[in-house]
Amino acid sequence: MKHVPVGARQVTPSELAKRLDLVFSNQALLTRALTHRSYLNEHPETLEDNERLEFLGDAVLDFLSGAWLYNHFPEMSEGELTRMRSALVRTEQLAEFARNLSLGEALRLGRGEIVGKGRERDLLLCATFEALVGALYLDQGIEAALKFIQPLLTNATEPLLLKSDSLDPKSRLQEWSQAKHSGIPEYITVQTSGPDHDRLYVVEVRIKDEVYGQGSGPSKATAARAAAQKALEYINSSLYDK
Repeated sequence: MKHVPVGARQVTPSELAKRLDLVFSNQALLTRALTHRSYLNEHPETLEDNERLEFLGDAVLDFLSGAWLYNHFPEMSEGELTRMRSALVRTEQLAEFARNLSLGEALRLGRGEIVGKGRERDLLLCATFEALVGALYLDQGIEAALKFIQPLLTNATEPLLLKSDSLDPKSRLQEWSQAKHSGIPEYITVQTSGPDHDRLYVVEVRIKDEVYGQGSGPSKATAARAAAQKALEYINSSLYDK
């Protein structure tokens, strides 16, 4: 896979495919993967945005990253595998994959998203990467999707292994909660503000109806992760206070 230098010029889906050494039998799938709903709103002749492909790609990435970790790290426990998978597929990491591939150059966005620097936003880049994986899976199957993401997983895993704080706090909180027989934490969106291209979400995490932490961010996933981190800090401080 070729590394793509970041640039500001809008490139076509076919140019992107050539850069990434991808050959799509159905070029429309690739175009759809790069089409944000804001573009669809301004171009009624366009039939579909990338949200359904994003949904599919998310599931494909969960499966492939889990299988890849299982095969490459036979010594890891189930809990460690869960944490590593969560770290590999979290919003910021997938957005970094998208940046490494310069997917932002090829995004089809509406004017508002362009002005709002949508090509640089983690949430949008993450969604586009997921949609691209979904499109590749539909076009060529699971082996092609694995071949595409495997180098990215390989490069990302070693730094994650060296940085325990990069592991998903939601997974750590769930492990703690289940060990205490308290069930699975519940994440509740308590506030949403801002325009579509610059939303801010506030999320609370509750365990047995008790609020353990609150976090905010540009997506529900980011806010939930921040809430989980706050909950872990609260739990740790409570332990030290005893």
